[in-house]
Amino acid sequence: MTKMLVLAMLASGIASGASAQDSALRESVAADYRANLGALFDHFHRNPELSGREVQTSARMAQELRALGYEVTTGIGGHGVVALLRNGDGPTVLLRADMDGLPLEERSGLPNASRARQTDASGAEQPVMHACGHDVHITALVGTARQLMARRANWSGTLVLIAQPAEETISGARTMVEDGLYTRFPKPDYAVAFHVAAGLPAGRISVPSTIAYSSADSVEIEVRGTGTHGAYPHLGVDPVLVASQIVVSLQSMVGRDIDPLQGAVISVGSIHGGVKSNIIPERVVLQMTVRADTPEVRTRLLDGIDRVARGTALALGVPEDRLPVVTRSPTETTPATINDSATADIVRRAIATQMGADRLTDQPRDGMGAEDFAYFVTPESGVKGVYFAVGGTPADQVATAPGHHSPLFRIQPEPSVTTGVEAMVIAAETLMPRR
Repeated sequence: MTKMLVLAMLASGIASGASAQDSALRESVAADYRANLGALFDHFHRNPELSGREVQTSARMAQELRALGYEVTTGIGGHGVVALLRNGDGPTVLLRADMDGLPLEERSGLPNASRARQTDASGAEQPVMHACGHDVHITALVGTARQLMARRANWSGTLVLIAQPAEETISGARTMVEDGLYTRFPKPDYAVAFHVAAGLPAGRISVPSTIAYSSADSVEIEVRGTGTHGAYPHLGVDPVLVASQIVVSLQSMVGRDIDPLQGAVISVGSIHGGVKSNIIPERVVLQMTVRADTPEVRTRLLDGIDRVARGTALALGVPEDRLPVVTRSPTETTPATINDSATADIVRRAIATQMGADRLTDQPRDGMGAEDFAYFVTPESGVKGVYFAVGGTPADQVATAPGHHSPLFRIQPEPSVTTGVEAMVIAAETLMPRR
């Protein structure tokens, strides 16, 4: 049976045989939040861990999933956790949650604000907080696991649950795949995940038809010059001037080389060079993030950075043997996350049927965030992906809500977690109908 035929059958089932709004599921999820998930969220929020250092978080996720009866394997692609539940013949569906925090000191004012500190990969001690809602995601994954275990009569197939490390460094999904996720474990037909969104009203859901997140690449440019006294600039080659002109020229490239109807961003987030006001240094280092919505624009931006760096340096007198060195990070990189349109439509209609059409919103993207979920659903993998958003802020506070990656970030945990659980359960059961 072709995958398109399966999708058509699923769509037909939603239209003709799906039940009305599932109040039993809603009540069960709400009760689970009161009994278990609320305390679990509080634990995760108070105890975040940095990317690639999710030792205690992964251990707790493995403990929770084993206690529910799942077959659990740890240490996949670092601290990744994979849990399996085989429930007869049918499709294989992967549900994923990311679990790492960020090196920020929380200033949300919440009573359960994180006070955690942890040593990062460089050996420096950092404050840590969940400033992007990953505590919501892993809490909801446990709630989803509990519901799908209890509701095994409603679906048929193989369920693969993933607690993924290192999403914030856009590297954990790739390392899990490289560590045999799709060879050591059942390869999914479908992969589903959600992200809590401070910019959406709590309890609302957005299921994009196509692109959900942009690609991201971290790029460093080492601009080299010839140092000299600041009062005698003609005796050297000033890398500060060269670096400054490169920054401006990169924005000109975005504004003039790229179709204005295409998403494209180059943001220089770090400039370091020099030690004293009257010394022209020998080097300046620029670090930037590059975002695009299509492979073609992504390639054009990355190639353009090489061209601009070299051309600007030559124009300002940098000798051939001192031209800038451009380095693309081999780890902090991900393609765009693009939903499979047919599957996204099926999931959206199932959510509308069982949760109510008023829970859905078509609010457009408000930026070019990136997500390494893309590695689970690359075109060559053949896995159909759906990535959706769940609102996390009271409706009357959305306009003033602190954004993600802010030390002030805060969301409403109960509606965020319970909405996420409901939607994930509905998506899984819809994609694995009982035979």
